[in-house]
Amino acid sequence: MQSTKFLSEFEVHIDYLNHFALQLTKDKNQAKDLFQETALRAFHYQNKYSPDTNLKAWLGTIMKNSFINFYRKKKRRREVQDNTEEHYFLSTPKNSIGNEGETSVNMKELLKIVDTLSDDYRIPFLMAYQGYSYEEIQVAMNLPLGTVKSRIFHARKMLRNKIPSVFNPVAA
Repeated sequence: MQSTKFLSEFEVHIDYLNHFALQLTKDKNQAKDLFQETALRAFHYQNKYSPDTNLKAWLGTIMKNSFINFYRKKKRRREVQDNTEEHYFLSTPKNSIGNEGETSVNMKELLKIVDTLSDDYRIPFLMAYQGYSYEEIQVAMNLPLGTVKSRIFHARKMLRNKIPSVFNPVAA
C-alpha cells in the first residue's frame, strides 16, 4: 500500500485511536504516548497490512498490544512512585553497602553444577540464561523449537535435583 493512501486511511481513525488510548490508560499523557507508539508501529509495519482488511481493527490490535507490553514492563520493574511534589521513589534502595562474597561463592558452585550437564542440555540452558530467545537458540543449534524448549526444561529439572539443599531450601 502506498504511504499517502495509508496515511489518508490512518487519519480517518485518529479519533477512535485517541479515545481507545484514553480508555486503556485512563490518563491523558499516557494516552498521547500510547497513540504515538501505535502510530509509529503502524507506519513502520504498514507493509504488513493487507488493504482488503479492516484497518481500524488492525490499528486497535497494535494499540492494545503496545499497551499490554508497556504494562508488563512496568510490572516487571515494580517501581512504586510517591505522587507527592518531591516525587520520591519508594522502591529506591537504602544507602547501604552490601557484601557480595557469599553470592560470588554460590554462583561459582552453581556454575560447576551446570558444567556437569551434557552439552545437549547445558548449551541451550546457558543460552536461555544469557537472554537468547527460544527461536534464536533454535537457529544457532539447528534444532526444532520443541526440542530446544524440552532440553531447557529438562536441564532445569536436572539442575533442581543436583543443587544442594543450601541453594534450594524447598527440596530439604
